[in-house]
Amino acid sequence: MTSDGATHVLAQAAGHEVRRTVRTLADGREIIYFDDTEAAPRAAVDARPHESRSTAGHVRHDVLTGDWVAIAGHRMNRTFLPPKDLCPLCPTGRGSAPSEIPDADYDVVVFENRFPSYAPVTEPVPVVADGFEARPAGGRTEVVCFTSDHDTSFSTLPTSRVRTVIDAWADRTAELGARGGVAHVYCFENRGQEIGVTLHHPHGQIYAYPYVPERTATMLARAREHHATTGRLLGADVLAAERADGSRVVATGSHWSAYVPFAARWPMELHLAPHRDVPDLAALTGEERDELASFYPELLRRLDRYHVDDRGDGIPMPYIAAWHQAPAKGGREVSRLFLQLVTILRAPGKLKYLAGSESGVGGWVNDAQPESIAARLRDLAG
Repeated sequence: MTSDGATHVLAQAAGHEVRRTVRTLADGREIIYFDDTEAAPRAAVDARPHESRSTAGHVRHDVLTGDWVAIAGHRMNRTFLPPKDLCPLCPTGRGSAPSEIPDADYDVVVFENRFPSYAPVTEPVPVVADGFEARPAGGRTEVVCFTSDHDTSFSTLPTSRVRTVIDAWADRTAELGARGGVAHVYCFENRGQEIGVTLHHPHGQIYAYPYVPERTATMLARAREHHATTGRLLGADVLAAERADGSRVVATGSHWSAYVPFAARWPMELHLAPHRDVPDLAALTGEERDELASFYPELLRRLDRYHVDDRGDGIPMPYIAAWHQAPAKGGREVSRLFLQLVTILRAPGKLKYLAGSESGVGGWVNDAQPESIAARLRDLAG
């Protein structure tokens, strides 16, 4: 842990240096700056009233599925689509009120969520009847601001800034995963009101779960079965099979390949995987991070050209970008990092709803042909 106010340089490739500075907000939450420009020292003080920080709720065990559900009633009152002048993710001084970031500008910044799903400080766990189980919703919920520019998007960031975001993800993955009580670290971005974003400013989130979530646990179990049977990594075999087939491959670089999965569930689903066996973001080399910093935004730009309006202009694609990585405390030997990009926009003005089959029993039906999706994305190169 870096003490409050201290700055140190993260190890980077030549020509790209990132300085990491940790400070504290008025209510005691941590804020971490990742600077890649020649900015002044991060010395601004949060001038907002010293209120008590929000606590997390608790998690309840679903005996029918074995999954855990976070009960976070305090999040009902979280900030919802405020006007730009009141954006809590813009630097303080650009709006009419102090924001979550005390400084007048920043490159990339990470801070503890004001309305956490999981946090070190939790509400009392209710007494439950025999046969049921509840625990504190420990862990941590962080917000990652990709840029101080309110009116841009991840896909249009300079390559050097995307690289800084990748370094921030890797830093948080390593630090949070090493903490006691954290079982899994999940970095993700929600983009678009159709997806359910509550703030327009370009940002993502990081959840440090006190348990291994259901989908991650399922994928880990499959990976372990495959490794026990073949001695190989399931993720590596999937990537090799997709590259050998080629019909669903969208783009390939020196270190990364993107493809539409054989059994895609969503109207548009894209996986981005490293060629090397890598368990998590923290394990990526400098060269792998460098290529990812240019490769990934180019894929996002293709998404924004996937659907067009009546004038032929691209329609900004709502999406969820989910980094699947090894659980923090086990399974690293069989897990393999990949990014899953999905959208619920099946056609202009038409959304894919998770209705009776998907929501009721988990029986997915996809109206789109994976090979056709991949062909369309290949055509949108450049």
